[in-house]
Amino acid sequence: MSDFAAARFHMVECQIRPNKVTDHRLVDALMDVPREVFVPQALRGVAYVDGDLAVARGRYLLEPMLFARMLQEAGVDETAKVLDIGCATGYSTAVLARMADSVVGVEADAGLAAAAKDALAQAGANNATVINAPLGEGYAAGAPYDVIIFEGAVAEVPQAVCGQLAEGGRLIATVLGERGLGEVRLYQRYGRAVSSRVLFEAQPHLLPGFEPKPKFEF
Repeated sequence: MSDFAAARFHMVECQIRPNKVTDHRLVDALMDVPREVFVPQALRGVAYVDGDLAVARGRYLLEPMLFARMLQEAGVDETAKVLDIGCATGYSTAVLARMADSVVGVEADAGLAAAAKDALAQAGANNATVINAPLGEGYAAGAPYDVIIFEGAVAEVPQAVCGQLAEGGRLIATVLGERGLGEVRLYQRYGRAVSSRVLFEAQPHLLPGFEPKPKFEF
């Protein structure tokens, strides 16, 4: 077993499985995708760190445990059409591609989007694509989506993105509360209504462009 394969096995067995992640398809996907391919060369030695991993200025791959729990709550099946917002270098998109029918990753940073496309090709994720576009707009051209996932915290989920959910579709994001605490929320569409509920607390880094709006005080 290579050093990277051993690190991947350790990530799954010590970070993922002990934290309420039981979906065997998700566990298999995490075991299959070489996370080291999706980080800069200088960081490959810490690709499986237990925490958010910086891959560019202000941009991170989500902590593996949090990412896995979000995917499990999203209920990604083999027929799902998925939108992955803030995909950075494409690791999250690659994992989703192992589980879903098709995945569109959206990345606002042109350099990261190009890196993601190269890494996805290297990982053999032929059912995934990456779009270089503003994160807050989602990707309406590919809508509707069965699952939408935000790869970082947001002050609020844009209505434009909620509108891209299919009937019965699920959106999962970490939303900042009034005190700045993150709540992982699951949104579901039924007809014209989108309901949400809090699943658990988490503190990932903010996605750029989703910062809280300043409040006016009189």
